[in-house]
Amino acid sequence: MQRGAVTPIPLRPATAAPVDRSAYLTFDRREWAALRSNTPMSLSRDDLENLRGVNDPVSLNEVADIYLPLSRLLNLHVMAARSLKKVVQDAFLGRPTKPAPYIIGVAGSVAVGKSTFARLLRAAMARWPDHPRVALVTTDGFLHPTKVLLERNLMRRKGFPESYDQRSMLKFLAAVKSGTTPPQVPVYSHLSYDIVQGQFQTIERPDVLIFEGLNVLQHVAGATVLASDFFDFSVYIDAATADAEAWYVERFLLLQRTAFQNPASYFHHYKDLDRTQAEEVARGIWRDINRPNLEENILPTRERARLVLRKDSDHKVEEVWLRRV
Repeated sequence: MQRGAVTPIPLRPATAAPVDRSAYLTFDRREWAALRSNTPMSLSRDDLENLRGVNDPVSLNEVADIYLPLSRLLNLHVMAARSLKKVVQDAFLGRPTKPAPYIIGVAGSVAVGKSTFARLLRAAMARWPDHPRVALVTTDGFLHPTKVLLERNLMRRKGFPESYDQRSMLKFLAAVKSGTTPPQVPVYSHLSYDIVQGQFQTIERPDVLIFEGLNVLQHVAGATVLASDFFDFSVYIDAATADAEAWYVERFLLLQRTAFQNPASYFHHYKDLDRTQAEEVARGIWRDINRPNLEENILPTRERARLVLRKDSDHKVEEVWLRRV
């Protein structure tokens, strides 16, 4: 296969429209890894251990083959965006301003490794001297508190567009993009499965903001402004639905033996289930909540991303789709 050749893209048995294959440059793993050029390895094995998530076996080879070429591409994008803004602001408008933060959206299903990807990308990008201040915000902090979700009968719709405080999310992104001090972001606890009262994440003026979550590329009915309107670049982490389900079940079983044993865990009532029962619960949650959200809201937005990273059943990225325009 020649580098950048357009090759068939596998489709899903879901609600997403057929993929326009002519819109992408498609790279296999070897071709994409070659685009690393001379980008140095910037992460150590200890860094990797600290950054990867539960049940996400990402390796240093994955960093070298996938993350370093991507960080190089994004570094070029950041510098080009700064140059363009300087031309517009300085030369055309005659109003010198500081560069606006470059915002990268990261989307994908539950259990495909978005959080690990975002943390590793943040670390890789922060090693570039041109933009050392790289912030990471997840959409979890914009979920409505459990009290509100219960009042609106939305607990089983958690992660769907209506479970988020869209107004606060857009206000935050608008402030970041304008270069003003953004509102503090509420802190979300996966242990309590709720917003932590009185705790906030403060974002200073970053060079780059990575904004990660299920819903970042979704259309919201009736909305005139979307989160993705503020993105300079976007990445979709893709995997076969069956693989995502398998990874979700594996993660649930691991958490059931560890985090769920904590009395403070929202899922503590699952702590004594045997393996068969726990697997049945996990598959039920996937079937009733996560898969419908994937098929109705997340997967149909895949083609809105500038870059799609296609994972195989072993969690490794095997194919990269880069939108031509």
